Amino acid sequence: MDRILNMILRSVIRQFVNRGVNAGINRATRGRGGNGDQAAPDQGAGRQQGAQQTRQVTRVARRLTRF
Repeated sequence: MDRILNMILRSVIRQFVNRGVNAGINRATRGRGGNGDQAAPDQGAGRQQGAQQTRQVTRVARRLTRF
């Protein structure tokens, strides 16, 4: 009986925590457009440059972690 109660309680707590985290993230990012579809056209070049820098950093990190 105790195991069943723990199982049910954990699933309910997990759902509440997920809702709380999602609500906090939504509130923190409010007004920032959400997904990338609503970005201004002049941000495209900066986004490509940022993606290129991210790829370079991941390559360097892979090289360093090989040893």
